[in-house]
Amino acid sequence: MARFEINSADVAAMGHQAITADVFFRMGVDHSIGRGCAADMVAAHKWFNLAAAQGNQDAIRWRQEISREMTTAEIAEAQRQAREWLTRH
Repeated sequence: MARFEINSADVAAMGHQAITADVFFRMGVDHSIGRGCAADMVAAHKWFNLAAAQGNQDAIRWRQEISREMTTAEIAEAQRQAREWLTRH
């Protein structure tokens, strides 16, 4: 039996696909609309941040859109989570 570890549910949800800006964008969309998970604007913003950092223009627009519905504290938390994700991966 093979044994492997998954460091986080986020990486597990990505499966075996290469982690690209498009993957981050899809994760953001999924979290923003609650597709396959509970809707979570902080997580959505985090994924859109990561996608935008890799040049995904749609992520920039979606991040701006959901930011209008978030508090300053929620946006700060999303940014913190994005930085943490980059540090770990």
